[in-house]
Amino acid sequence: MTTRDDQQRYHLPASRAASGPYALDIRPGTAGWDRSSLRVLELAPGGVHTLETGDSEWIVLPLSGGCTVQTAGVDFELLGREDVFSAVSDFAYLPRDTRAQIASGAGGRFALAGAKCERRLPARYGPAPEVPVELRGAGTCSRQVNNFAAADTFACDRLIAVEVLTPGGNWSSYPPHKHDEHLPGVECELEEIYYFEVEDDGLGYHRVSPSRADGTDVLAEVATGDAVLIPDGWHGPSIAPPGRTLYYLNVMAGPGEERAWLIRDHPDHRWIRDTWPGLPVDPRLPLYGPPPGPPGTTGRTTPPQDPEATR
Repeated sequence: MTTRDDQQRYHLPASRAASGPYALDIRPGTAGWDRSSLRVLELAPGGVHTLETGDSEWIVLPLSGGCTVQTAGVDFELLGREDVFSAVSDFAYLPRDTRAQIASGAGGRFALAGAKCERRLPARYGPAPEVPVELRGAGTCSRQVNNFAAADTFACDRLIAVEVLTPGGNWSSYPPHKHDEHLPGVECELEEIYYFEVEDDGLGYHRVSPSRADGTDVLAEVATGDAVLIPDGWHGPSIAPPGRTLYYLNVMAGPGEERAWLIRDHPDHRWIRDTWPGLPVDPRLPLYGPPPGPPGTTGRTTPPQDPEATR
């Protein structure tokens, strides 16, 4: 049974975690953990924001609109997108210990996904055509994953970040899984943030159940702008309402030397994987693919291929 304390601490409804220019401001100190951060920056037309990266690496990801990012002597023009339900976006990587300026002529909303890190990697541009778009699951567990900063697709020191789109009526993050302890080759410890948007002002649901005594226990009704913090526990399912696509941005980081996403399924629900062979992927997917790019740089959409992929 979920607890009121966990609901208030780990489910952050839209605007409750706002701070200054940020519609959402989750930092290690406020989350009660060591590394993972997420801010949602809203800029009016002509707006400019300065970000001091400090001891963290950051990715600037347009949620709606485009922007210019200036940092470390380089400029990146992010074309962005109309919204998260319409297209893959390009993005910019910012190293630790620098200053960046984010400016938007038309205005927009921008996710700043961060992780406390040790290495200072170079600032880089992530083109939308190079973002791998993956289809996972089958049947009503079908979903789309935009692996823009997955552990094996884009180099960061600690940060892992992906986008997931779940068609209306489907379940994702299912079977429930966890990554809250270090078991070499089996599971890695990662702090995780889920940031949600729901098409046409709908509502979705997200579950976190305890994996240990006094562990995190949350059942959240989520709307656009909400976030759920996952310091530990089995997380999933994420449930999309009929007729409304559910989007979430996952931001993760952990203490392990290897930057990896290793998970364990909840043993009571792992059987669901056995139902997927022979089931078709939801025909509504992909909702969109990576846009075409210059010759030799086009993106790719891949069918379900990893039997252990849960998100």
